[in-house]
Amino acid sequence: MTSKTHKNPGQIALFLFIALFLLSFLIIPVVKVFYVAFIDVNSGSLTLINFKDFFNTSLFIESFNNSFYVATMSVLLATLISLPLAYFTTRFEFKGAIIIQSLGFVPLIMPPFVGAVAMQLLFGSNGSINLLMDEYFGFTIPFMEGLNGVIFVQSLHYFPFILINLSASLNNIDRSMEESAQNLGSSGMRLFRRIVFPLAMPGYVAGASLVFIKVFDDLGTPLLLNVNNMLAPQAYLRISSIGIDDPMGYVIAVILVIFSLFAMWIASLALKGKDYSTVQKGGGGLAKRKMRPFERIVAYFIVILILLTVLSPHFGLTLLSFGTIWSYSVLPDGFTPDHYVEIFAETPEFMMNTLLYASLAATIDIILGTSIAYLVLRTKIRFRYWLDYAAMAALAVPGLVLGIGYLRTFLGASIPFGDAPLATWWVMLVIALSIRRLPYALRACTSALQQVSRSLEEAAENLGANKAKTIQRIVLPLMSGGLLAGFVTSFATAAVELSATIMLVSTESDAPLAYGIYVFMQSAAGRGPGAALGMVAVLIVGLGTYFSHRIIEKGRRERSIENNNQK
Repeated sequence: MTSKTHKNPGQIALFLFIALFLLSFLIIPVVKVFYVAFIDVNSGSLTLINFKDFFNTSLFIESFNNSFYVATMSVLLATLISLPLAYFTTRFEFKGAIIIQSLGFVPLIMPPFVGAVAMQLLFGSNGSINLLMDEYFGFTIPFMEGLNGVIFVQSLHYFPFILINLSASLNNIDRSMEESAQNLGSSGMRLFRRIVFPLAMPGYVAGASLVFIKVFDDLGTPLLLNVNNMLAPQAYLRISSIGIDDPMGYVIAVILVIFSLFAMWIASLALKGKDYSTVQKGGGGLAKRKMRPFERIVAYFIVILILLTVLSPHFGLTLLSFGTIWSYSVLPDGFTPDHYVEIFAETPEFMMNTLLYASLAATIDIILGTSIAYLVLRTKIRFRYWLDYAAMAALAVPGLVLGIGYLRTFLGASIPFGDAPLATWWVMLVIALSIRRLPYALRACTSALQQVSRSLEEAAENLGANKAKTIQRIVLPLMSGGLLAGFVTSFATAAVELSATIMLVSTESDAPLAYGIYVFMQSAAGRGPGAALGMVAVLIVGLGTYFSHRIIEKGRRERSIENNNQK
C-alpha cells in the first residue's frame, strides 16, 4: 500500500514557500513593529524609554483608558442585547425564533464604520430619536456623545458574536438539569443565574472575548465619529501626521497586539479547570418551556425593541443613501437616486478595485489554506504545525498594526518596473487583506479536508494515480463545499477592511470601497454618496454571507443523506 505520509520534494518545496510567505508578510512586519517600539531613535539601542514616554503622556494614558473602557462597556451592552434574544429563543416555545435569530445576525453584514454616520443622524443630539423625545417628553439622551457613540455603534454591530456562541451553548444544555433545579425550588432569575448561565459560560466567554478584541482594535468607527482619544486612532494619526519614524505609533501598535493576546488568554483562563459538560445535549432533553401570557407579552416587547435598535443602522444608512438633505429633522427633506448615479458614474474604480482585491485575496487564502491543511493533516514534515500556528496568529494582529508593519518593512523598496514605494503598491494591499483573512479560510479548508477519508486517496494511488493527480481528481472536488465557503467568507470580509486599507492606499485610483466610504463621510456633502457606497458594501457582504451559508448547509445536508444511506 502506498504510504499516505511519505514526504516528497514537492511537499517540502510547498512547505518552504508557505513558510517564506508567512515570514515575509506576517512575521517580519510584526516583528519590525515590535523592534522599532523598543529602539531609541537617537542611539539606535534597545530601550524601554518609548514605553516610559507613552505612560508619562497624559493623552496616551487617556487613550489607553478610553479604549479599555469602550471595549469593556461594549461587551456589557452587547451582553444585554444578546442575552434576551438567546435565552427566549432557545429555552422557551417562542414563535418566530428562527426569524429573530436570523435578524440578530444581520448587523454583522454592515461594518461598524459604515453605519456610524447614519447612527449619528438617528441617535445624535440633533438626530431623529432625540428630536422626537425632546418634542414629546422634553428631554434627550446622549446616545452618541463622545465615547458613548463608539460604544453604542460597536455593541450594536458586534453583539452577534455573543448571540451566536451563547445560543449554541444554551441549546446544548441538558434541560433536565433545569427541571431538577425547579423541583428543588429554584426559578426565575435564580435559576438562570445559578444553573443556565454557568453551563452556557463557554459560549459566552468565546463571544465576549471576540467582541472585546474587535472593539479594542477598531479604527474606522472612532475616526468617523471624530473620537480620536483612543489607541487605534492615536496610532494612525501619529504615523500619518508625524511619519513612520515616530516611535509612539509603534508603541501603541505593540499594546494593541498585546491586548488582543491578553483577551484570548483571559478567555482560556476563565474556562480552565472548570467542567461545563452535561449528561446529554439540549436537543435530547426536555421540551422547551411555555411562557405565561404576561411573560410572552413582556418577552416579545423586549425582543422587538432590541431588534428595532440593532437594525436601525441599516434603516438609517438606507435613508441617508436616498436622502437629499438630512439635518435637524426626523427624516430627510426628500429622496433621490442621484447618490447612486454619482458613485456609479464618478467613482466606479472603488467598486472595481474592491472586486479585484477581495477576489485575489480570497483566492490566495484558499490556496494557502488548502496547502497548509494538507501539509498538516497528510504529511509528516517536521514543524508543519508551525504553519498552522503562524497563520492563525494573524487573528491577534489588528489591520492597523499590519499596515504599519508593511510601511516600515517595504517603504524603502521599489515596485517592479517602477520607482514607487513597494508598500504603497496595490498588490501589497491584496497581500495584507489575504493575511488578515487567512485564519478564516484556513479553518474552513482544514474542516473540509478532515471530512475526506484517507482511504479514498490510498485507493486512487493504488490504482496508479500519482500524488498530484490524486489531489486534483479526488481531494479537491470532495473539499469543494468547504473551499467555496472559505472563499466567500474571505471575499466578503476583505471587501470592507478599513484599518489596513487606510494605511496602505496612497492614491484614490487604487482605493477600494472601504477607503471611498471613509473619504466621502468626512464631509456633510459627501454623506449621501458615502452612504450609497456603504449600501453597495452591505450588499456585497450580505450576498457573500448568504452564499456561504447556503454552501455550508448544502454540504451538511449531503453528508447527512450520505450517512443515512450508509446506515
